[in-house]
Parts: sequence; structure tokens; C-alpha cells
Amino acid sequence: MIDIPSGHLWIAFAVTTAAGLATGLGSLMVLFSSRPNPRVLAFGLAFAGGAMVYVSLSEILNKSIAAFTTAYNDRLGFTYGTAAFLAGMLLIMAIDHLVPNPHESLDKKDPVFDGSNRSYIKRVGLLTAVAISAHNFPEGLATFFATLESPSVGMPLAFAIAIHNVPEGIAIAVPVYFATRNKFYAFGASLLSGLAEPIGAALGYFALAGSLSHATFGWVFGLIAGIMVFLALDELLPAAKRYARGHETVYGLVSGMAVLSISLVLFKW
Repeated sequence: MIDIPSGHLWIAFAVTTAAGLATGLGSLMVLFSSRPNPRVLAFGLAFAGGAMVYVSLSEILNKSIAAFTTAYNDRLGFTYGTAAFLAGMLLIMAIDHLVPNPHESLDKKDPVFDGSNRSYIKRVGLLTAVAISAHNFPEGLATFFATLESPSVGMPLAFAIAIHNVPEGIAIAVPVYFATRNKFYAFGASLLSGLAEPIGAALGYFALAGSLSHATFGWVFGLIAGIMVFLALDELLPAAKRYARGHETVYGLVSGMAVLSISLVLFKW
């Protein structure tokens, strides 16, 4: 068993909650802006994707292997860490298949901007909120356990996930606002979806609190690494490319990796 100080728990939970509430920022971009800038979103999404891939492969996966190595030995540590990484990708693939994560267009010609069919738009908003909430559970678990074990890894990851949550807030707020014409409802729906992250963190912690061994952390970090890489490749980078008008995707990707690598170096000094 690994004893976790209560102070670390509250810090990890606060960081996870802050990252989840970034969905509310996305809704504000819809409610107080005539149209979100797609090039800025493209850069931001690619930045988050690059940061998540880098931290997952350079830090989180290595922590999984190190935890398994402590619990067993070098050979089994690498084997189990790799297995957990692949299992994480398979898990999020299954979630994505069962509950597809919608990505609304920012194009004014998109049918969702047409307020003539309120019932259709309301249904789109509901399905979008449910789908994004389902995807936010593993993200909250990832942020929480990464911060719990190492703030130097968890904080940058939380920042990347927060950027990722901004367009999700937009995806929820657009149909809700155009269906209800109520800014409060649109903001509230986005915010509630973001709260799925701290809820997922809390449920995950209480489910595992009685068995926080090195092997448990190995599985958790391996699964997290696989989930984060899949999300970046399947959601963030394709969405960034869709909104880009030039080289925003590659610039954002490289910038995200550079900022994450520098921040990790600074944290270790």
C-alpha cells in the first residue's frame, strides 16, 4: 500500500476541477463573440495534442514502467507497462465506439446555427453534452492521478486538457444556446459537462483507495498514457486540421511539445 498525504489529494482534485471547468470558457467564447476564431482554435487544439502526446510518452508511460518494475522486476515492468498502455488505447476506442464524441463545425452554414428547428437543435445539444461528459471521465482520472503522483507531470497535463476542453464547451454551448436563446442555460450545460472530470477523478480514487500499490499505479499510468495518446491522435489533431487555414496545426503541435518539454525540465531544477 502507498500512503498518500491528504494535502496532495486536495491539490490533485483542485487541478482536475480547474481543467474540467475550462469547458465554461469555451461556452463564453460562443456567448460573447460573434464567431470563434478557427485559426486560434486550430493552434490551441494542436498545442494540446502535442503536449498530451509528449507528456504521455516521455513521462506517464515511463512512470507506469517504473511502478511495475518496483512491484516486480525490469522485464515484467516493461512488459506490463506496455500492456497497460495498449489497454488504455483499447479502452478509449471502446468508449468512442459506444458513445461517439461529436465535433461541431464553426461554420455559420452548419445546420446547427439555423434556429428554425428548435427540437432538432435541442437534441443535438443533449447528445453532445452526454457524449463529451462520457469522454471527460477518463480525462479527469488521468489528470487526478498524474498530479497525485507528480505535480510536475500533472500540472502541464491539466493545462493541455484545459485547452482541449475549450472547443468542447463550444460544441455544447452552440446547440443549447440556439435552441433555448438562453445564455445561462448554454453556460450551465457546458460547465456541468466539465464537472464530469472531477467526478471521474473522485470515483476513480475511491474505487482504488484501498489498493494503491505500485502495481495499481502502474496500471493507472499505463492506461492514462494510452488514453491520452489516442485522444490526441483521434480528436485533437484532426479537429485542429479541420479548423486550420495554414500551418497552425504543425506549429501548434511543435509548440505544445516544446512548452511541455521545457516545463518538465524547469520542474526538475
